Amino acid sequence: MNSTNYPFAQELITDTQGNIRKVVLKFEDYQHLLEAIEDEALYQAMRTTADEIPMNRDEALKLLKEE
Repeated sequence: MNSTNYPFAQELITDTQGNIRKVVLKFEDYQHLLEAIEDEALYQAMRTTADEIPMNRDEALKLLKEE
Protein backbone atom coordinates (compact mmCIF):
# COMPACT_ATOMS: atom_id res chain seq x y z
CA MET A 1 0.00 0.00 0.00
CA ASN A 2 1.20 3.46 -0.82
CA SER A 3 1.13 5.79 2.20
CA THR A 4 0.24 8.74 -0.07
CA ASN A 5 -3.25 7.20 -0.29
CA TYR A 6 -3.67 7.93 3.43
CA PRO A 7 -2.92 11.63 3.96
CA PHE A 8 -3.73 11.63 7.71
CA ALA A 9 -1.56 8.62 8.48
CA GLN A 10 1.69 9.29 10.28
CA GLU A 11 2.59 5.61 10.14
CA LEU A 12 1.07 2.46 8.66
CA ILE A 13 1.65 -0.78 10.52
CA THR A 14 1.40 -3.84 8.29
CA ASP A 15 1.48 -7.60 8.73
CA THR A 16 3.93 -9.89 6.94
CA GLN A 17 1.73 -9.91 3.81
CA GLY A 18 1.73 -6.12 3.62
CA ASN A 19 -1.90 -5.69 4.76
CA ILE A 20 -2.45 -2.56 6.85
CA ARG A 21 -3.38 -3.55 10.40
CA LYS A 22 -2.97 -0.28 12.31
CA VAL A 23 -2.70 3.41 11.50
CA VAL A 24 -0.99 6.03 13.64
CA LEU A 25 -2.63 9.48 13.47
CA LYS A 26 -2.06 12.84 15.06
CA PHE A 27 -4.60 13.25 17.86
CA GLU A 28 -5.97 16.41 16.22
CA ASP A 29 -6.61 14.52 12.96
CA TYR A 30 -8.27 11.72 14.93
CA GLN A 31 -10.60 14.25 16.57
CA HIS A 32 -11.51 15.71 13.17
CA LEU A 33 -12.34 12.24 11.85
CA LEU A 34 -14.55 11.54 14.88
CA GLU A 35 -16.37 14.84 14.37
CA ALA A 36 -16.96 14.00 10.71
CA ILE A 37 -18.39 10.59 11.64
CA GLU A 38 -20.63 12.14 14.30
CA ASP A 39 -21.82 14.81 11.87
CA GLU A 40 -22.69 12.14 9.30
CA ALA A 41 -24.61 10.11 11.91
CA LEU A 42 -26.56 13.19 12.97
CA TYR A 43 -27.36 14.01 9.35
CA GLN A 44 -28.62 10.45 8.75
CA ALA A 45 -30.77 10.59 11.91
CA MET A 46 -32.23 13.91 10.81
CA ARG A 47 -33.07 12.48 7.38
CA THR A 48 -34.92 9.52 8.90
CA THR A 49 -37.15 11.83 10.95
CA ALA A 50 -37.69 14.53 8.31
CA ASP A 51 -41.24 13.40 7.55
CA GLU A 52 -42.34 12.98 11.17
CA ILE A 53 -44.82 15.32 12.80
CA PRO A 54 -43.22 17.45 15.52
CA MET A 55 -44.58 17.06 19.04
CA ASN A 56 -43.99 18.72 22.37
CA ARG A 57 -42.31 17.07 25.35
CA ASP A 58 -45.53 15.92 27.01
CA GLU A 59 -46.79 14.32 23.81
CA ALA A 60 -43.47 12.53 23.33
CA LEU A 61 -43.44 11.22 26.90
CA LYS A 62 -47.02 9.99 26.56
CA LEU A 63 -46.13 8.18 23.34
CA LEU A 64 -43.11 6.55 24.99
CA LYS A 65 -45.25 5.30 27.88
CA GLU A 66 -47.70 3.75 25.42
CA GLU A 67 -44.96 1.73 23.77
